[in-house]
Amino acid sequence: MTFDLQATDSVTRARAGELTLPHGKVQTPIFMPVGTAGTVKTIRQEDLTDTIKAQIILGNTYHLYLRPGMDVIEGAGGLHKFMNWDKPLLTDSGGFQVFSLAASRKIKEEGVTFSSHIDGSKHLFSPENSMRIQQQIGADIIMAFDECPPYPSERKYAEKSLALTERWLKRCYDHLASTKPLYGYEQALFPIVQGSTYTDLRIKSAEHIAALNPEGIAIGGLSVGEPHHLMYEMTDAVTQVLPQQTPRYLMGVGTPENLLNCIALGVDMFDCVLPTRNARHGLLYTSEGIINIKNAKWKADHTPIDTESTSHLSRQHSKAYLRHLIHSGEALGKQISSMHNLSFFLWLMGEARAHILNGDFKPWMDQMIPRVTRRL
Repeated sequence: MTFDLQATDSVTRARAGELTLPHGKVQTPIFMPVGTAGTVKTIRQEDLTDTIKAQIILGNTYHLYLRPGMDVIEGAGGLHKFMNWDKPLLTDSGGFQVFSLAASRKIKEEGVTFSSHIDGSKHLFSPENSMRIQQQIGADIIMAFDECPPYPSERKYAEKSLALTERWLKRCYDHLASTKPLYGYEQALFPIVQGSTYTDLRIKSAEHIAALNPEGIAIGGLSVGEPHHLMYEMTDAVTQVLPQQTPRYLMGVGTPENLLNCIALGVDMFDCVLPTRNARHGLLYTSEGIINIKNAKWKADHTPIDTESTSHLSRQHSKAYLRHLIHSGEALGKQISSMHNLSFFLWLMGEARAHILNGDFKPWMDQMIPRVTRRL
């Protein structure tokens, strides 16, 4: 993997760059649709490429490990071939899913034992297992196995958790150094900055990771219930000490407002289930604001969903028609809503990139945030 930093905004710390990965190039800043189980829910791979203009998507290690299983995915030649996706892929480590299973998991030095949400069977995720599974999946970018502390966390717990994450990171690197890729190309390992909402711990974690000269760095443990101002404070502290020539990935974030504010803080990559999850419940993000398409006010509104974002779906279908589909429980309603929201998120990233390159990102962001946050 290589990263070409092409421009930095003169007022904020916003950056435009380009990642070169085994399965193609990715222009940053970028939003990555989440394909939890080898699919971005309701959306065909052709539509991800042609309509949404996705450049890279995510796979979820925990879910893919449990179903369909690594024997199936490795037998297909990796997740790219299994799901017929020829562009870059990123996989998480499974750490966050294990974090979310608080009632059925135990954290030890060896790793984390947990019960499957499918059948209750017992499993172990360790740094070595996580690396091995992600090698079998074959993603271009893989995540180090970490512990994601809950919010709020007492300082002693956050310190203990961070120390464990750092020990696990060394084991991730050791495993990769002792093995070879399965599919003929190298995978880029991104360590994950942790430290809960303690600024000094975040900086300590970022400095420790930066000293390892990684190909990329992820910022984890945010957007887990903390107020937005704390998320911004932690991100701000971390990006100020991270290497300039290394891509930064803020995990699990977020709303259009979150994305713009964190781009301004120097983040390059984002992912979140929010655009597709909310879409399935009728919440739409548009260039003019947020629409709850279920509201009666849209029942006879025959204007397009959105006229500014680039997806033809946003101009092709009316608000009234989409409201009808959602209220009727039609699968097409979930599909159009999901494709619209993801198209909007990718459009927003493309606009941010263009304004960074043009040198007017800050005034554009200042007029864009009130637009994308208002309720219509």
